Order: sequence, then structure tokens, then C-alpha cells
Amino acid sequence: MSIVILVIGILSLALYLWRRRPIDALLAAIATAALFLLATGWKLPPEMGGTLAIDAATPPTELDGVRALTLQGDGLRAAQWQDLPARPLAWTAPATDTLRLDFPRRLALGRMFTLTLQRTNKAPARLQLLAENGQVLAQARGEGVLSVEWLPPLAETLDLKARLFDAGDKLLAEGPVPVVVAAAPPLQVQGRFSAPSFDLRVLNELLAGSHAVIDWQVALGKTLTRSETAREKMDKPDLLVIDAALFERASGATRSALLEQVNRGAAMLVLGANANDSAVWSRTLQLALRAQPADAKVGALALTAAPFNPASQQAGAWTGKDAVWARQWGAGRIGWLGAADWHRQAITEPRALALWWQGVLDTLGVQRVEDIHWLAPQEMPLPGQRLEVCAQGVRGKVHFPDLNQTLAWQRRSDRVDASCVAVWPRQSGWLRIQTQGAKSDANAVTGQVYIYAPGDWPLWQAAERRDATARYTARTPSAAAQHQSTLPGWPFGLTFALAMLCLWWRERR
Repeated sequence: MSIVILVIGILSLALYLWRRRPIDALLAAIATAALFLLATGWKLPPEMGGTLAIDAATPPTELDGVRALTLQGDGLRAAQWQDLPARPLAWTAPATDTLRLDFPRRLALGRMFTLTLQRTNKAPARLQLLAENGQVLAQARGEGVLSVEWLPPLAETLDLKARLFDAGDKLLAEGPVPVVVAAAPPLQVQGRFSAPSFDLRVLNELLAGSHAVIDWQVALGKTLTRSETAREKMDKPDLLVIDAALFERASGATRSALLEQVNRGAAMLVLGANANDSAVWSRTLQLALRAQPADAKVGALALTAAPFNPASQQAGAWTGKDAVWARQWGAGRIGWLGAADWHRQAITEPRALALWWQGVLDTLGVQRVEDIHWLAPQEMPLPGQRLEVCAQGVRGKVHFPDLNQTLAWQRRSDRVDASCVAVWPRQSGWLRIQTQGAKSDANAVTGQVYIYAPGDWPLWQAAERRDATARYTARTPSAAAQHQSTLPGWPFGLTFALAMLCLWWRERR
């Protein structure tokens, strides 16, 4: 169509010039140009459409009159992009190496601390985790993703450090690894057993070592029972522990009472070492058990198998993992522990045994939830940069003693059941937080978040900037190089109509 318009326009222009009518030739040229621009949707070059080249050191705070963006380097932080409206961005991620760290910022005492480092460079390397005094706590060698584990012995605030070396022991990166190890609220455990055993004694010691509140009763005979009374009132225990023989010998009313507690939200663990009647479990809990060989071993610790266990990891509603089979029962869960003789591991491998029992409780979903749950920042907090502090289970206001600021918690639609505030830290180090829990009228609850120094983990900062810039780029479908301003069509249509009217008027004279 555009070619036809040009051909007709050129012929009209040549005809008027041949007739020596320059004014009419000019009007024909104007009409041709206007119709051509109207038909082709002529676009301006990007620089005429308002393209802004962003400097990462001094990012803009607004984009009024800017149609597109260009950027070099790693890009901006997520908080900086969130302040800007969506615009087409021309940006190519650099090809230099980066790394990403993943670790819990807050950890319950007794949990394993795991630091994972992901690299774009897959060459052999060595990762070290160091204490505040420089002692090596754990290290790992390998290619690609590296991971180290360490079990904190105390509840405290730690400024750990990590180092990454190449195959020739050349330091590639190092920086702080801050973590808060907090004492979890004590579990409330109720135990009822038909006979004493070494396994029960070790389990009692493990629970007592974790500061659990224990209500323990062990039958020593028909009329004799050894009891351990809980140190505080226990209205609703978090965990019920029974042995299989107790459940098998119990009356129907006693079994119903136990299952009703589970139905209301408690977790019940059945120690299957003294099971004798598989029909009871099939009839009451739909748990199909099969007799096990006398020398059978189960679980990661290769413990002695219980006399009866499910035949496979998936047994109807029951799902097995590491010698534990569990299922949902109303609002609670029931677990079958198909292992015995773990007391032998208490001397040879006490740490492995404690971690194994923690896994058993995790399978059952046993935990005490704190009133306030602090959410980890979405990117590395830095001095002078906006930081979102978010938490669940808070109300009222939050106070930052180091900043001398008190702010009101604000609900966020993109954070489920969480409230947030925004602050600008002034310096690196721990930033203290004081607030009030939504379920408690007691004293203020304290928290803290670590502010990294600007020079900490530059390769990690680069990776976060690239991720944030890629997310911003995805907000607009076209790149800035392809985004050009299209001239409006109505001026060309009006110009064409006026030029043709003038030609018609001159032809009619």
C-alpha cells in the first residue's frame, strides 16, 4: 500500500510540475507525505522517545517523560526497582561469575545449620565455615554447589564467616554469615508405657536435654507405676508417646480417648518394638503390618526393626521415611516407629541419634510455634538502602533503638499473614527490633536483623542485582531497543484532507 501511495504521489507531482503549477505540486507532495505517514505508522527513533541511560550508582527516583531505559552492568537492587514504574529496559546480563548463599537467618537450638553456596563457575573449590574466633567448624570440597553443616551447641547470636577457595587454595570470596540461634519453646510430651526399657530411658534423657516438659508413666508391674510429673501444667500436650503393647491391651474407651486427643490436634507416636497383635492396628488405624525377620535393619542408623512393620514406604494413608510411618488423623498425626535398640547409639553416636529423633518428630509435624515469626529479608540488607522488616504475629508498633524510630506495622497483600515496615539502616552490624506479639500482653518481643557492609560478598550482591533486574525486565514485553514512539495518526489524516480540499478548490476555479 505504501508503494502505491508513493507511485501515485510522484506521478501527481510530476504532472503538476509539467503543467507549471508549482503550488498544486506542493499540495500534492504534502498530501502524499501525509497519507504515507498515516498508512505506515511512522515511528520515532528511541532517542526521540525519551530513553534514559541508568547509572547504577545514582539510580533515578522517578521516570516522568521517560519511555524506555538502558542499563549496563549488574543492574539495581530489588528495592530500587520497586520504586520505579514499568518501562521497557534494554539490558544484557554480564557474563562474569557470581555466587549465591542460602542459609537460615534464625535457627532453633538443636537444629542443624546448613550453608549452601551456588556458583556459576563449576570448577573444583573448597568451602569453609568458621566461628567468630576463626576456628573451622565445617568444610566441603566439590564442583558446583557446595554445602556444609554444623550443629550449634548454644542459643546465641553468631557472626560466623565463610570462605571459598579454588583448587589451588586461592581465596575466591569470603564474608560474614550471621545467624541467630534461639531456644525454641519447650515441647509438652506425655508418655504412657506398659514396661520399662533402655530405649525409653534414652528417649526420656533426650527429651529432658531439649528442656521438654515431660509427663512420664511407665508400668513396672500390675500395681506399680513409675511416674515423672510435669514441671508445669500441661493442658494440651504437643506429643503423645505410647508403646504398642499399651495400645493393644487398652480397652476400647481408652483407645478412643487417645485417638480423640489426636483428632483435636495432638501428635501421637507409637513405639512398635513390643507390638504383638497386627490385627488391632489394621482394625483401628488401618495400618497393615507384616512380620519382620529377626535380623532386619531399618533407617539411616541401621537400627533393629520392630517385630511388625508396613511392607512398603507407602501403605495406604501411611507414608514411611527413615523407619517412621505417619498419617493424618483429624487435626493431628499418628506415627509408627518401626525401630528398636536405639539406646546402643546413645554412646557411640549421640549426635546422630539426636538428629535422627529430630527427624522422627519432624515427620510427625511436632513443633512449638513461636508467637512471632520473623521473615528473612528478600535481599542483602545494606546501609543507606531501604530495608523491609516483616513478621507474622505482630501488632501495634515496632521500635528500632539503633535508629531511634518507632513505626506502625502495615499489612502487605503480597506477604500472607505478615506485617511490614520500611527503614533505612545507617551502619553495618546487628539492627535491634522491639515489638509486641499479637497473642501476648507480656513484655516487648525482641528481634534483630544483620546489616551487611557494602563490601561484603560482592559476587552475591551482583547475583541479587541481576535477579532483580531480570524480574523488572519481565514486567514489560518489549526491549527498549525495539520500543519506539509511534507518531499519532490524526495530524496526518487532517493534513491529507486539507491538502486534498485545497487541490479540489484550485481545480474547480
